[in-house]
Amino acid sequence: MLAKKAEMELRDLGKDPLSEAELDALIGKSDYLQFLNPRNELYRTRKMKQKPPSRAEAIKLMARNPNLIRRPIVVAGKRMVIGYDEQALAELG
Repeated sequence: MLAKKAEMELRDLGKDPLSEAELDALIGKSDYLQFLNPRNELYRTRKMKQKPPSRAEAIKLMARNPNLIRRPIVVAGKRMVIGYDEQALAELG
């Protein structure tokens, strides 16, 4: 694998969580369900796979519980990769 250099802006969501407005803008027209972390305890206890929350409810839950957000989220121009996907991340560069 080739090493690539890129400027990155990192944000610790535990210390500086995304607001509902930021999440709404980040999700945009994408499928909001992709942003939910299926490994999160809240996701499992609320059985979100079987009964997904509405977009508005999901945004509120992610704003209050940053660990519910699947990570990393990498944005490069108009392209975005949600979760660790080595091939998709390599294609961004």
